[in-house]
Amino acid sequence: MTQLTGQPATDDDVVHLTVPADGGYLGVLRTATAGLAARLQFALDEIEDLRIAVDEACAMLLAIATRDAELECRFAVTEDALTVEVTVPTVRGATLPAESSFAWKVLTALTTSASATSADGRATIALLTRRSGGY
Repeated sequence: MTQLTGQPATDDDVVHLTVPADGGYLGVLRTATAGLAARLQFALDEIEDLRIAVDEACAMLLAIATRDAELECRFAVTEDALTVEVTVPTVRGATLPAESSFAWKVLTALTTSASATSADGRATIALLTRRSGGY
């Protein structure tokens, strides 16, 4: 298995969380994000940026999620990076905000890279954040 970082990861390096697609459960994903980023010794401001990015990505997906959907979140940990992929089943005809939208500007400003895919009635947003040097 290879992550967006291009580095191999073992199953021990991957955490899967599934929560109801409801804003009330986003705190669970923000907490998991912060915990994993802290494990990688990210700086406090990097951790907060990543928490905000995950929250923004989830908000984008919740807006197009089907009723009673589940939000699937996959965290992949490598030596110096954390990849977060959030996926949700979408309503028919749903589209993610354009890459020129404010929401995408937030994601790209707060992470190393952000991307989205939509196929077979599901949308995924992937965020990659590399730890800054000096640790």
